[in-house]
Amino acid sequence: MTMTRRAFVRRAAAGLAAAAAVPTVRAASVVLPAPEPGEKFHIGMAGYTFRKFTLEDTLKALQKVDVRLLCIKDFHLPLTCTEAEAAAFHETCRKYNVTGYGVGPIYMVGEAEVDAAFDYARRVGVKLIVGVPCKLADKRRVEDTALLRHVERRVREYDMRYAIHNHGPDNLPYPTAGEIMKLIGDLDPRIGICLDIGHNLRSGACPIEELLRYRDRIHDIHLKDVTAASKEGKTVEVGRGIIDIPKFVRALREAGYAGSCSLEFEKDADDPVAGVAESIGYFRGVLRATRA
Repeated sequence: MTMTRRAFVRRAAAGLAAAAAVPTVRAASVVLPAPEPGEKFHIGMAGYTFRKFTLEDTLKALQKVDVRLLCIKDFHLPLTCTEAEAAAFHETCRKYNVTGYGVGPIYMVGEAEVDAAFDYARRVGVKLIVGVPCKLADKRRVEDTALLRHVERRVREYDMRYAIHNHGPDNLPYPTAGEIMKLIGDLDPRIGICLDIGHNLRSGACPIEELLRYRDRIHDIHLKDVTAASKEGKTVEVGRGIIDIPKFVRALREAGYAGSCSLEFEKDADDPVAGVAESIGYFRGVLRATRA
């Protein structure tokens, strides 16, 4: 059958209209809830806390302690997820009044892994990546200044913030916020720090002083408490360790910090809920007591 040009155009237009009518499932950019009452910052949860839990069980736990922000780990949403899977993830979170606000920490060895992480964050719809850009040397992860320049290119391309996580004295790169700043000071300011206050202290550097010193480059915070200012220090419930939490809260306010303080509770991986509840309750109690 021969089709006239007019009939072809008419049929093509109808096909385009039908395609436009089919909804595209993708993750829209996330919208954060209001910060903690009376504060500029939020209380959140680092996904690593619930590394042995399903997403639904994690969300149920967050609902119990009234935490509404979750930094997404790949065991809850794989790095290879599709946009449809990311959208379904967010829909599940909404059922529990939780928002996935960032992704990571993600270890990135080489440019290809950096590129994959940024594309993952785009599909997820977040504007914050907590990352550890590094290279392998003698089977150890070490800093990689060339890779940081590649991260900078991707930060500019995607218009995202990239927070390098400090890991303390545990044979990993970037032990403290100060060590990170030595490497990123001249880079795009969207490249900053995820300040893990416990690991920072375990490396012998005061997290409160570094929060105030590098306030403009602190993009995310991992809230925790530890038993000692040394490699031997272990994670405990917030308020039971040696970090001066009231002083830390006052520093958050002085710094004008407006990101998330996300609890990373590494203790009791099989059953962390009691420790999480105690830590969140103590932290909120300090907020109220120091606000007066």
